[in-house]
Amino acid sequence: MTEHKEESESVVQSMMDKVSDKLHGSGDSSSSSSDSDDEKKGSSSAAAMKSKIYRLFGREKPVHSVLGGGKPADLVLWRNKKTSGVVLAGATSIWLLFEVMEYHLLNLVCHCLILSLATLFLWSNACTFINKSPPNIPEVKIPEDLTVNIALSLRYEINRGFSTLRDIGHGRDLKKFLIVIASLWVLSVLGNCCNFLTLSYIVFVVLYTVPVLYEKYEDKVDAFGEKAMIELKKYYAIFEEKCLSKIPKGHLKNKKN
Repeated sequence: MTEHKEESESVVQSMMDKVSDKLHGSGDSSSSSSDSDDEKKGSSSAAAMKSKIYRLFGREKPVHSVLGGGKPADLVLWRNKKTSGVVLAGATSIWLLFEVMEYHLLNLVCHCLILSLATLFLWSNACTFINKSPPNIPEVKIPEDLTVNIALSLRYEINRGFSTLRDIGHGRDLKKFLIVIASLWVLSVLGNCCNFLTLSYIVFVVLYTVPVLYEKYEDKVDAFGEKAMIELKKYYAIFEEKCLSKIPKGHLKNKKN
């Protein structure tokens, strides 16, 4: 009898241990599932917050990716400060040489060629008298693939510009028409103030400094841009209601090719 009681008590104890283990396991799994749910909710809310943040021009990628990535983007965003500084110093020296010192491009090219050819010619002839090897002048060739790619990209951009001008001429997009007219007017004003070289240098400096400053103060600029776009949309709606809506528009017939 005592042995039977001991066996029944051991069986009951083992069953109680199994039940408690299952309860603890379900509690752990429920807590882990709740933790995972919380993490998923947190990540989804963070993604929603990121999607709600306004970016200039509807940008969804980082500035480095927008600029094409690779070495050109690193150069513009000053990833390597020495290389970027050398490029900026070179452009500044060229502008000072041609604009401030009033040096001409043809004179510079001819003088550089004269100096380099005279140096190589004298060096090659002097090597025969001093029994040294002549200078190794590398053979320079423009690769065909690079030329074709540049020509194709220029062709694509020029055709897209012609298509935009054609659409504007047909009166299909009033907003684009106003933007192009305003841009051309600004360029004409700048052209009266300075010559082409100075204008090119100003554009280069702007393109070389604005992206890195925007990347540094991205959140502040985007917040200011959002407010500015809201105000511009309000003023454009008023302008469209009072002026543009009164302009008669012709109906264009779609032509089938």
